[in-house]
Amino acid sequence: MSLTLLGTILIVEDSPSELELMSHYLKESGYNVIKASGAKEGLEKAVLEKPDAIVTDVVMPEMSGFELCRSLRRNPITAKVPIVVCSSKNQEIDRLWAMRQGADAYITKPYTREHLLRTIKSVVILVND
Repeated sequence: MSLTLLGTILIVEDSPSELELMSHYLKESGYNVIKASGAKEGLEKAVLEKPDAIVTDVVMPEMSGFELCRSLRRNPITAKVPIVVCSSKNQEIDRLWAMRQGADAYITKPYTREHLLRTIKSVVILVND
């Protein structure tokens, strides 16, 4: 059985277990995955690798996912890359703030494999149409 690659997703997550779980779900579903364990590393990889979408946590050391969203939107190379915020922060204000910072979608932890994939497909389709 061969998988058709659906695109490349950059995951920015400081929790090794979350990073591995998300990576497993995406690889199993046909995505190429790039991993970054922090926002600064994620920003560098986003510029170099030009992924089809970025999934980021919010609460990370050094730079938050919200700061990462703003930096990605300001950079002409990454300005149009869809961003999915995946956070344990589940208040409506967190979701609204993420969208104001440039996120295209917001999902909360814990998430299901299906919810993660559906959310990524929705933002990648939006940009590629």
